[in-house]
Amino acid sequence: MIAMPHLARKTGTLLTTLMLGAAVIGLSSMSQTASANPLGLAQNGSGGLEVESDNGIEWRRNEQVLIARGNAVAKRGTSRVDADELQALYRDRDGNSEIYRIIATGNVKLSSDTDVAVGDRAVYDIDEAVVVLTGENLKYTTPSETLTARDSLEYWETERVAVARGDAVAVSEDRTLRGDVLTARFDAGQAGANELRRIDGQGNVNIRTATEFVVGDQGVYDAKTGIATLIGSVKITRGENQLNGDRAVVDLNTGVSRLMADANGDGKTRVRGLLVPQKDENNSPADAGTGN
Repeated sequence: MIAMPHLARKTGTLLTTLMLGAAVIGLSSMSQTASANPLGLAQNGSGGLEVESDNGIEWRRNEQVLIARGNAVAKRGTSRVDADELQALYRDRDGNSEIYRIIATGNVKLSSDTDVAVGDRAVYDIDEAVVVLTGENLKYTTPSETLTARDSLEYWETERVAVARGDAVAVSEDRTLRGDVLTARFDAGQAGANELRRIDGQGNVNIRTATEFVVGDQGVYDAKTGIATLIGSVKITRGENQLNGDRAVVDLNTGVSRLMADANGDGKTRVRGLLVPQKDENNSPADAGTGN
């Protein structure tokens, strides 16, 4: 059974708290085999899901949904979801009530001790341990990285993967990678914190160094080595100069880029380029060879 809500006064504001004790079975069974995970509402911590709101909680038994409105918060362990409204959908399983989805709308913020993700709407699938954010100004931040998108942001807890779709931008320290879709893959670091391992880019992938702009159809950035590899219709632009090829390897530590071409039908490779001579104001091309 789901416990009925109880009311409490806190700093002069009516605070409604609902402890979903019966949801412990469905949620905690996943956390027994998973380590702490930033934004890991489905995995992070033990015990049930705690829901709070300023304007009360509506319990629709026939629809099997709880609706919290007004500065609504759902918490478990060190992970939480804040929104104007939260809906917790539950089902009956083996005589117990089990939450399987949370829908957050309005000023949505998912957070932990280290990571934060924001959007206008979020759907949290507890079974799959994945959350999808949509709306304006989508952003996911870690202590070292920022990931933004136009269409949607996804976070997959078990795989430790964040996916940004639509004009996606990833900033890691002073390095920026752009693409239609960017997939950031993390490893579990100290105390379960996310440490960036690599970023995969699909569609209009580009990366900028201090001197060059590199663009390709696909790309992979290795956060451990600082090397980005772009493939497919690759262009490297430096000032007015441009080189075209099939593959580029960009060392973001040194700023050095290497452009390569794949073998064509005759077994040869070729890199094409347009090099524009720099103008010398004291001796322009028009004056070359005239003397003074």
